[in-house]
Amino acid sequence: MIDRLIAIMARLRHPEYGCEWDRAQTFATIAPYTIEEAYEVADAIARNDTDDLKDELGDLLLQVIFHARMAEEAGAFAFADVVEAISDKMERRHPHIFGNAAVSPGWEAIKAAERSEKSTHGALGGVAAGLPALLRAEKLQRRAARVGFDWPDAAGPRAKIDEELAEIEAAGPAEVEGEVGDLLFAIVNWARHLDVDPESALRAANAKFEMRFRAMEAVAGDAFPGLSLDAKEELWFQVKKASQPTDIAEDEVTAG
Repeated sequence: MIDRLIAIMARLRHPEYGCEWDRAQTFATIAPYTIEEAYEVADAIARNDTDDLKDELGDLLLQVIFHARMAEEAGAFAFADVVEAISDKMERRHPHIFGNAAVSPGWEAIKAAERSEKSTHGALGGVAAGLPALLRAEKLQRRAARVGFDWPDAAGPRAKIDEELAEIEAAGPAEVEGEVGDLLFAIVNWARHLDVDPESALRAANAKFEMRFRAMEAVAGDAFPGLSLDAKEELWFQVKKASQPTDIAEDEVTAG
């Protein structure tokens, strides 16, 4: 089966008979599609849509085949080398399963040893620059924490948020973007100390906003764009109340 897909990609990349678009691609131009396909896999999982997950996993696999084909054309490696490399890595990282170790030394300990062997330039080495910004911020912070550069509890990053908010308010136009970045970094740090995955938390917040906004549009119909901001805010509170569990909604009414 996999040989068929490899052959299809080889034909698409053929310099004479291949597809013009596929032949023109490079690692750099394909990378955004690879990231997009990974997110579409995650989306299918979140929707519990196994039929779509099958298709999206195929799209993601195609990306691996595409990169491997370009590497083979450049004389760097082929798809078989990719498979062998990941197989070696999985066996190496599970010595208690595939080796003679009585117990696992720990996934992170093994990865740390691998990073040390690769000389990845200090504690922060090897954190991919192409990761989503929230995820990369958390990984950088966790790496720094492993070598003792971290607050002892959540109070430190919480106070840092207030500090960054004040700096945004005092910043000039040219400084605002940098200060907002510092604030987001501080929020990720606070979330980490609260054992909250910031990427998952923001994804859930996006989904909640989308659901409530669509509900507003459904209630107002075609009149929605022309409503005043006050009217839209009133709709927002209506759909928010309707989306909450009954006991929470009743508590808010009682408190209000």
